[in-house]
Amino acid sequence: MQMLNELRYPSRWYTKLLMALMALAFFAVLATMAIAGFLVYRIVKPQRSSSEISMASFPGRPEVLEFEVPGGSGKREGWFFPGFRGAPTIILCHGYESSRGELLTLESALQDHQYNVFIFDFAGHGANSGISTLGYREADEVRGAVNLLATRNDVDPARFGLWGYNLGAYAALREAENDKRIRALVLDSVYDQPKQMLKVGVERNGLGGFPFMVRAAEFSFGYLNYAHRDDPPVSMRMLALTGVPALYIQALDDPELAETTRQMFLKAPEPREQAIIPHGNFASLNDEEKRTYENRVVSFFLVRMPPVGMAVR
Repeated sequence: MQMLNELRYPSRWYTKLLMALMALAFFAVLATMAIAGFLVYRIVKPQRSSSEISMASFPGRPEVLEFEVPGGSGKREGWFFPGFRGAPTIILCHGYESSRGELLTLESALQDHQYNVFIFDFAGHGANSGISTLGYREADEVRGAVNLLATRNDVDPARFGLWGYNLGAYAALREAENDKRIRALVLDSVYDQPKQMLKVGVERNGLGGFPFMVRAAEFSFGYLNYAHRDDPPVSMRMLALTGVPALYIQALDDPELAETTRQMFLKAPEPREQAIIPHGNFASLNDEEKRTYENRVVSFFLVRMPPVGMAVR
């Protein structure tokens, strides 16, 4: 009883010190959670850059298509670039804080080799509102694009390739594990769980070194994505990709994602390939680096999923 009274009305110096430390710890935790919550909000609401490009004047005869996202998440608009009639289609999945407009040179390189190519913006990117889930719901967007394109009578409905960078790579891998129509994958800077990309975002904002900041951010992100709380890492289902060729690209200038990509490559089933490049983020590469990168990606698809026309409906 005397101890409780002392805690309620501290009179001794050590009790006052203990109470001061407890109050300081409480407010430190409160401040950390508040900062982490704001930081997570900034991460899932990236700065959007709309692709102001006139499709009417763009080479490659693009067609604007709209598709429904499974799960009632609304509609998305994409650009379809036709290749050889009945050839497979490659869907390009842009990275975090990027947009479809930044992938047009990669699209052209693939279309020049007679592939059908499709590009679109994820939620919270480009002209789309909403928030990013760093891959959870973005996989549904990829599935919606595949579902739409598979209904066309000028493409092979059973042969799709996916290219993705960080956010897009995770979404592509997650979709491929559940869709037998995906026959080839290029995964650039892929990660196993969205919280790994969240950690990268926290560190890029300069707050990764603060005590418990990453944990607090993960807690806030988990609350926002509570519906996916039981989703396993994508590496747990990689055996479903046995027989699906995959190229894993590691960028040395992004050590965190280079390591996650290396780990994913080691867990991947055959056939698998690995490429290590000095600089990542296709959109920021110089012209020579882009050509080298495009040649590597195109060569992979040409060998693993040739653009041979199949019977169409």
